[in-house]
Amino acid sequence: MGERNLSDIASGYRDPEPFSHAAQGQSLTFYPGGKDRRKALMEMVASARERLDICFYIFAEDEVSTQLRDALCDAARRGVAVTLIVDSFGASASDKFLRPIVEAGGRYYLFSPRFGFRYLIRNHQKMVIADGTRALFGGFNIEDDYFAPPQQNGWNDLAIAIEGDAVDGLSDWFAKLVDWTDDDHAHFRAIRRTVSQWEWKSGDGRARWLVGGPTRGLSSWARCVTRDLRDGDRLDIFMAYFSPPYSLLRRIARVSKKGGTRLLMAAKSDNGATLGATRSLYHYLLKRGAKIWEFTPCKLHTKLIVLDDAVYLGSANFDMRSLYLNLEIMLRIEDAALAERMRGFVSYQIAASERITSEVHTKRRTWFNRIRWAVGWVLVSALDYTVTRRLNLGI
Repeated sequence: MGERNLSDIASGYRDPEPFSHAAQGQSLTFYPGGKDRRKALMEMVASARERLDICFYIFAEDEVSTQLRDALCDAARRGVAVTLIVDSFGASASDKFLRPIVEAGGRYYLFSPRFGFRYLIRNHQKMVIADGTRALFGGFNIEDDYFAPPQQNGWNDLAIAIEGDAVDGLSDWFAKLVDWTDDDHAHFRAIRRTVSQWEWKSGDGRARWLVGGPTRGLSSWARCVTRDLRDGDRLDIFMAYFSPPYSLLRRIARVSKKGGTRLLMAAKSDNGATLGATRSLYHYLLKRGAKIWEFTPCKLHTKLIVLDDAVYLGSANFDMRSLYLNLEIMLRIEDAALAERMRGFVSYQIAASERITSEVHTKRRTWFNRIRWAVGWVLVSALDYTVTRRLNLGI
């Protein structure tokens, strides 16, 4: 694809319209477009009558965060029990900015406000639960860029509204998160024990909440995706940050050799280290038959895996931190019709992306770039995303 043609395709890209799908007793509505995500978020807050449970990694001080804060204040004043959790490292919103929520009758917590072992854990989850009956979750944060259109280089992301008994499980997990966050004396082992022991699944197990975090063994999220990769035959990954350990890379390569692997990665980000970390793995994967594209219209923040009939949706990237350290929430639904629908969604994004062939990658793979990419992989494997972004090393 020529440079001019690729530019034309990227400039003409439009976010897909919202779409709905029922699967395994859950009613799901997907919001790929920023304006639709924002509308769904504000409508959910405005319609709550009894309780609002909210958790985000990034919470800024800008237009959309001010609108959400004020909506939470309105909800609290009309008698809704409002609880907000933000990550102390990812969120830039100050106490002064969030204090009106408390003054209106709500409450907010900072996740890991103190130094120590628990400070190493990032609360990377994103969720809004209204009245314990419906919820909105996915990869988006509360900052203007997560709701801006592609033409303004907003983040390509995905929010999912859900109704069904899975909301009960999400509410239960949020309650445990509040208990741990509200305890100034909670130890590292407390959250590790909670992550390792908690689970929710439907009666037949085809709909399951999976959580990530620090455990002695693998968390349910890491364990489940590892097992599925071992047995899988067809794989689509549409992922913002992709730098898995080689144990999982080998499993992806095994699926790739069957000819059924499509990887759609980021071409743009505000974090150059994450781009380099991903590109450092292309040579290995291309040699084993993986088909790779880079999404070119705007920055990429989506987290989606379709593996045979299983669809993974939620907050987790496919990298070391999201697999083994950060607190994450992922919904795994095993449903053939949903899997096919989401593969169609991936195909729509691929049509606006650059195919990374062996020839394209070989031209990029200079010694200088290989060093930069390797440094990027080390950095994003060891440091929080916010740290690597702030370092701005030009990787």
